[in-house]
Amino acid sequence: MLAYVFCHWHVPDIEAATYQHDLIAYHRTLAMHKPSGFHHTRVLQTEQASWLQRNEVTYEDWHLVENSAALDLLNERAVSGPCQEPHRQIARWTQGSAGGLYQLVWGNPDLSIVRFAYRFDKPVGMTYGTFYEILQPLSQEVKGMLWGRQMNLGPGPEFCIQTSEPFIFPETLPMLSIPVKQICFTIDR
Repeated sequence: MLAYVFCHWHVPDIEAATYQHDLIAYHRTLAMHKPSGFHHTRVLQTEQASWLQRNEVTYEDWHLVENSAALDLLNERAVSGPCQEPHRQIARWTQGSAGGLYQLVWGNPDLSIVRFAYRFDKPVGMTYGTFYEILQPLSQEVKGMLWGRQMNLGPGPEFCIQTSEPFIFPETLPMLSIPVKQICFTIDR
């Protein structure tokens, strides 16, 4: 499973509530007209995104798709048909953005709510084998998911763990702990 992650923020003269309302409307429209291979979207709000040199509210739209072929279909559907006008509306009010592609390493991508995001890189000089051995116990302890950035797309740390509850991270891995507010989750229940 892959996640296309779109980080964005609104122009200063638009109220956050208005931007969020239209953002949620867009994602609900996309969910009602989802292309093949598209699972769902999770929209998170953070108070900062240091990897984007931002200390203000930033939104992360996590679009979960089955595979890379589904990205083409998502890219087309997200801006056309019933999604065209809702996308145009939110795009009018978006001041800046960045994107990235992540692959699910472990965990439940259908977790009903995410409240914490832990961003980190593999330490320099550590092999991926050792790195994954350190993380393996977390896959049993943490109710969440581990995502790894693909093909070095986008700025930011290489890995992200999203959870509903806080946890103690291994001391051998420096990380950013970022409280998030989930404002939209379009999964079918």
